[in-house]
Amino acid sequence: MIPHGVEVFVGLDPIDLRWSFDRLSGIVTERIGREARCGALFVFFGKRRDAIKVLFSDGTGMCVFYKRLDRGTFRLPEAEPGTTSVAIDERTLDDLLDGIDLQAKEKRARAVRTH
Repeated sequence: MIPHGVEVFVGLDPIDLRWSFDRLSGIVTERIGREARCGALFVFFGKRRDAIKVLFSDGTGMCVFYKRLDRGTFRLPEAEPGTTSVAIDERTLDDLLDGIDLQAKEKRARAVRTH
């Protein structure tokens, strides 16, 4: 379960999933413009998008969560062209971790709102 109110940032450029704490912390600073120990969750995709890493600080140290899907790929959230990261809410992160297509879900939500 994701803590309520936590900030979540998704890095849109693929990374080498062999990278660990220090390299991921540097990517947070370089590409997302945040401090890795700020309490937010930082989500990164591998090139094939069948696996992700989430970097976060729990107040006592840095943590990395790694997930690989049995089938399919993780879907990137919709973002403006040229953007290197996007902020999402906890529910969207839950959907992302479950392998739900976020773009298709957004399109369905917009279609419902226009009726």
